[in-house]
Amino acid sequence: MDTLAFLLMILVFVASLAIQGGLQATFARYSRVANSRGLTGAEVARAILDAHGLTHVRVEPVPGALTDHYDPQAKAVRLSEPNYASPSLAALAVAAHEVGHAVQDARGYAWLRVRASLLPAASLGSNLGPILVLAGLFLGALGLAKLGLYLYLAVALFQLITLPVEFDASKRALEFLRRMGFLRPEEMRPARQVLTWAALTYVAALAGSLATILYYASLLGLFGRREE
Repeated sequence: MDTLAFLLMILVFVASLAIQGGLQATFARYSRVANSRGLTGAEVARAILDAHGLTHVRVEPVPGALTDHYDPQAKAVRLSEPNYASPSLAALAVAAHEVGHAVQDARGYAWLRVRASLLPAASLGSNLGPILVLAGLFLGALGLAKLGLYLYLAVALFQLITLPVEFDASKRALEFLRRMGFLRPEEMRPARQVLTWAALTYVAALAGSLATILYYASLLGLFGRREE
């Protein structure tokens, strides 16, 4: 079982690399294609926020590539510097997606609140879980290793809850872009491709955590007595 679980981890890892490659290739492709209206990611984000009465939510540039995110504490949509100033189809898709999270926050979207409540446990599980599993195995302390495994389960739960949050934000983003006329019909397909590849990275992250949990559980002999 240990070998099968390890091979599954490798398979998921390779699939994750392929998905990351697909996202980067798609994003790079449509980062070179300007939208027909010549609007930047920051301009579109601001317009969508204002249209939803979220004039208090700031739109700010942040360093790096694909570092875009919504900060619910600061009430700020933060776009990576290339997307902030770019009129590309990829930039508009990403900007609208992050605004989707701001709208979720303003509307009290349930899954967003659940995810926020799980963040402390997920952070603890991500940082401490693997250490406790390995330490428990090394010391022969099964209880300690099991505690690490249970902590790491919080990571997978957090990633599971992340899926509806991200899918809903992308759905909202495409509707914003279509309904408010920021993109022409022929420009919607590239925007959808960018967001689809981005969503797949979250699926891959969940699959990776589940494969890791399976591997840890096999090391702990939770699927029956391991042969010596």
